[in-house]
Amino acid sequence: MAENQLNGQQVLLLPEGASRVIGRDAQRTNIAVAVAVAGAVKTTLGPKGMDKMLVSDLGDVVITNDGATILQEMNVEHPVAKIMVNIAKTQDKEVGDGTTSVVILAGELLKGAGDLLDQGIHPTTVIRGYKMASEKASSIVSEYARKVNVEDDKTLEKIAMVSMGSKNVGDEQTKLLLSRMVIKAVRQVMDKEASGKVVVDHDFIKVEKKAGGSVANTEFINGVLVDKEVAHPGMPKSIANAKIALLDLAFEIEKTETDARIEITSPEQMQSFLQQEESILKDMAEKVKKSGANVIFTQKGIDDVAQHFLSKMGIMAIRRVKKSDMEKLARATKAKLVTSLDDLSSQDLGNAGMVEERKISGEHMVFVEKCKDPKSVTIFVRGSSEQVVDEAERSITDVIGAVSSAVIDGKYVMGGGSIEIDVANGLREYSSNVGGREQLAIQKFADALEAIPKTLSESAGMDAIDTLVQLRNKHKTKSGETFGVDIFRNSVGDMEKSGIFEPLKVKTQAITSASEAAEIILRIDDMISSRGKSHGAPGGMPGGGPMGGMDSD
Repeated sequence: MAENQLNGQQVLLLPEGASRVIGRDAQRTNIAVAVAVAGAVKTTLGPKGMDKMLVSDLGDVVITNDGATILQEMNVEHPVAKIMVNIAKTQDKEVGDGTTSVVILAGELLKGAGDLLDQGIHPTTVIRGYKMASEKASSIVSEYARKVNVEDDKTLEKIAMVSMGSKNVGDEQTKLLLSRMVIKAVRQVMDKEASGKVVVDHDFIKVEKKAGGSVANTEFINGVLVDKEVAHPGMPKSIANAKIALLDLAFEIEKTETDARIEITSPEQMQSFLQQEESILKDMAEKVKKSGANVIFTQKGIDDVAQHFLSKMGIMAIRRVKKSDMEKLARATKAKLVTSLDDLSSQDLGNAGMVEERKISGEHMVFVEKCKDPKSVTIFVRGSSEQVVDEAERSITDVIGAVSSAVIDGKYVMGGGSIEIDVANGLREYSSNVGGREQLAIQKFADALEAIPKTLSESAGMDAIDTLVQLRNKHKTKSGETFGVDIFRNSVGDMEKSGIFEPLKVKTQAITSASEAAEIILRIDDMISSRGKSHGAPGGMPGGGPMGGMDSD
């Protein structure tokens, strides 16, 4: 039983079996957990990074080197591990790329903080130093940023290729093909505000996947792919120059809201009742025909009798379409979502060059394509197996994030660890002008940033220390400030010539998120758990190790 002493008398604080870890022990545990999480994803960084195989309780297999996916699938239980997972999620949500980098950076910041705490420096001093370093690092990164606009194909392709470089999704030609698809998609769905600011809503770039073929068979669809089949076998399977109606209503006889009973006492009444129902459904189908629509998508069901009438009228109907797909169809075809057939008119209809049902890997899907200037498009991902398709989908999602960030922000920086060396050098110079112990924390922040080029060189089988020394020397001169780790040549090289570019937003977000996560974790000096010691971990945390079954490295 957890207890305190007050004038020799026991004071009960926590229930039986609860545990508490305080002071330096709590900080050591938290830092060990964070370092363990970073260690779990560290080897996946860069084009030569390794993959992780994650097997769920149900036996589902995920093979990936995407940082956010690895951490989510690991199903960590320790609260500090969850904070690390959350910063990866935030990075993924905000910029779509750099999830591994942000976790490595946070782990290194906490590792450096642990060294300072061992030297007797107070956590608040370290936190203050990290705050100063984070702000300075963001401004230094911005100083080295270069401009890019949405029409700059070459630069955007290089940014996309770097984002895709670490993923195992086919050869260079296939990666270039996918990169160009993403750039085309981002351009298609983006909007420009009156102020000139570019806005890109990722939700309107649909990434649909289906195993079969190879990644090279991935298609760009100028419209929307709906994973549904045509409602009735007698309906047309292909319609050119389609007039599309989007309906948020049931093509059925609505049931009464209250319990009502209809008494039928003769066969004639039954016949009359059925004829009345049929007449209502026929009337609904005729209203669609009168509007000029030859394709309808509805969020709700379509009665069998209504399907028959629509089929006879040559109208293609797709039912139970997801709300998100309806929104995409509205953006792609410029159709208006209608909630009553009485209001349906030709002005509410959208247009598409072709609506066609196709059989893909044994399943029927409806392609709405050849739309005129659609504001929603689809990338249809193919691959030889479920695992390959899943990884290709994750890669494309990352590239969408990277290209969108570059287009929205309009700036990029050198990759390959080059910008991290520049910022580290800048922080060391800055630390010498900062008085007090905070400068030690700023220097640790600089060391943490250098973990990125170090990890990249280790992934390529290079000597990390030699590489770091060479990069530091190169970056002391103006002509060498674009040098980074050239993984493909296993040497230090010019990132500008190699075309290794990354969006500015990816770097600034990673620095901010990692710093804030480190600051939150360093503030904790007391871990209280009422879950009981039976879980075995420090502070009653589940799993028995610093991260619920994972050893710190």
